[in-house]
This record gives sequence, C-alpha cells and structure tokens, in this order.
Amino acid sequence: QVQLVESGGGVVQAGDSLRLSCVGSGRTFSYFPMGWFRQAPGKEREFVAGISRNGDRRDSAQGRFTISRDNAKNTVYLQMDSLKPEDTAVYSCAAGTAGDSWPPSRYIIWGQGTQVTVSS
Repeated sequence: QVQLVESGGGVVQAGDSLRLSCVGSGRTFSYFPMGWFRQAPGKEREFVAGISRNGDRRDSAQGRFTISRDNAKNTVYLQMDSLKPEDTAVYSCAAGTAGDSWPPSRYIIWGQGTQVTVSS
C-alpha cells in the first residue's frame, strides 16, 4: 500500500505562488488516481483538484491551481498561483482506488497534509 507525504507548504503573501509535492512510497503509485484536498480550521474538507493515472485532470480552483504528476518520481504536484488569503488551509493529497473509473468515487489513502498560509 502506498504511503503519501506532502511538502512545499509555507507562509506567503497574497499573489504569490507555491508548488506542493506529494511523494508516494512503494512501487504502485502509478496505478492510483490522485487528488488534492484542503481543509481550513473549523471548515469541511474540500476537493481542490484530481488527476487520473493517465493524466486526465479535474480542477476546482478557478483556474489558479494546476495538478500534475510524474509517475517516474512517484510524485503528484499542485501548482498554486495568485494565492489569496482564502486559500489558507492544510493541503492533503490522497489516492483513489486503483482501477476505479475516472473520476474516482472515493479516496482511500491520505497524506498528513502541509500547511499553506497566505497573508494579505
């Protein structure tokens, strides 16, 4: 079973960019559809973007965020541009069930998250 570790978060100013990375251990990473989620304090976790094992993408960040993956490096990325204070949250990556249709109906493996803080 793949394990996921996120990195790349930090404190930035509004309008800045960040690139988050999620590295999967093991050798089965390429079989999983992947997603990025975020959760702010006191709020529900929300979907940010997803990508199939073949590179099909779905986004929900008004065009400011782009998800990508490099299966050779066991890594999925989230490029975040034009960051706003409202983007402040813990960002987590997750893996859907291998072999699921796209988009997956569920995510079963989760990383612990990386904090993104955007100040004005």
